[in-house]
Amino acid sequence: MSLKKRIFSNGLASILQKGIRVLEQLFLVPFFITAWGAAYYGEWLTLTIIPTVIAFSDLGFGTASANSFVLTYAAGQKQKAADISKTGMRIITIMVICAMALSTLVIAVLNYFEVFDKTLIDKHDAIIAVIILIFARLLNFYTQLIESYYRSAQKAALSINLLTIKAGLNLLGGLIVLLAGYGVIEFAISQLIVILFFNIYYLKKGKKILNVFSTYTGNYDVKLKKEIVNKGLSYLMSPIWQMIYFQGTTFVVRIVLGPEAVAIFNTVRTLSRSLNQIFFMIKGTIYPELQFEVGQGNWKTARKVFRVALVGVFLMSFIGFLFLLIFGRWFYNVWTQNQLEISNTMWYIFISGMLFNAVWWTAEMVFGIVNEPKKIALNGIITSIVSVALTYILANQFNLIGAAIGAVSLDVILFIWVLPNSCKIMGTNLTDLLKYGFKDIYKITTGFYTKIKTAI
Repeated sequence: MSLKKRIFSNGLASILQKGIRVLEQLFLVPFFITAWGAAYYGEWLTLTIIPTVIAFSDLGFGTASANSFVLTYAAGQKQKAADISKTGMRIITIMVICAMALSTLVIAVLNYFEVFDKTLIDKHDAIIAVIILIFARLLNFYTQLIESYYRSAQKAALSINLLTIKAGLNLLGGLIVLLAGYGVIEFAISQLIVILFFNIYYLKKGKKILNVFSTYTGNYDVKLKKEIVNKGLSYLMSPIWQMIYFQGTTFVVRIVLGPEAVAIFNTVRTLSRSLNQIFFMIKGTIYPELQFEVGQGNWKTARKVFRVALVGVFLMSFIGFLFLLIFGRWFYNVWTQNQLEISNTMWYIFISGMLFNAVWWTAEMVFGIVNEPKKIALNGIITSIVSVALTYILANQFNLIGAAIGAVSLDVILFIWVLPNSCKIMGTNLTDLLKYGFKDIYKITTGFYTKIKTAI
């Protein structure tokens, strides 16, 4: 299958995946609010900080192993790729055990200081639900490495579709729990059941389509372990800064403004970024093919794909910005059943951040593609700390409007830093990106229009 056809297949799969992702973020919120109430739901969002932090961590050693596997396999070093798989699986398993032990310790400490006694959720239910949800998130640690089997076999679309099915099952399980009137424990169990059975099938299918494991027996390699761990520590900084940002700003709003403000802050941020999930499908579409081209040394093709992706995301995000500017407030009121009130200023601030976020998040993929995550991770940590600090300071002065400014500051800062540095890695610059990027988009658009016109 040609590169264009693979990208097209990935695109179709990504459209469905992002559609489910948007539903996953938006669809259940009215059911949460109706079944549990706004304040109770806000407390649940606060309690899930620990499992959410755990979920971010699968982008560490799993991603390091996955990117090493793809680049090595694309270069034709299949025995080494098998060794990376074996070594990566062992490292991830050790990480899962350590993470579970650490999480248990953290919960015990929080319980000792009676943190769970201060929530609206029953203490017993809160502890059990968080533990179950942590275990479910830990099982996701294997997903990144397994996904690399599909990318290496140039079957990324199949992987995307399978992950979409998993997300849909999570959504269905959560909906059933809420409609049946169950609480946080049953909701956590539904998520655990889905990931447990999905991972078994996902692994077996991935090994079958790649076929390398039937020919090459992977060996645990100490040298590869050191390389993966070093890369993994850098990747681990990425979820750390995301945790600092997302959970830090949530926690700050909870402390300064209260649990209902958390529900407002997070729902507005979620809705303002909901269309970004559609824009990000471009990243998910081209990432597997772009990494494979880089692994084979086809830089000319890789640069063209990179240009088209960034310019395309910018154009789509601008259209999305206009859409939310006109229709966003109305949809928010319908979505939350008019139970949450927001100001126009807060809304405008959040949807403006969408423009910056869409571009820098797409450009950021380059650091993962070449398996060099250290720079973006370090800058992400610094920027997230600055953003949380601004959120705290401004929330005290200007309430939710100040919190919105602090949250959006991260996207502005990272946009300024990531874009030129990602261009440098790809061997291009901002001038060429804009000049040739728009030309590439124009050629693709006119070519597509000509084909449609001819077919008609």
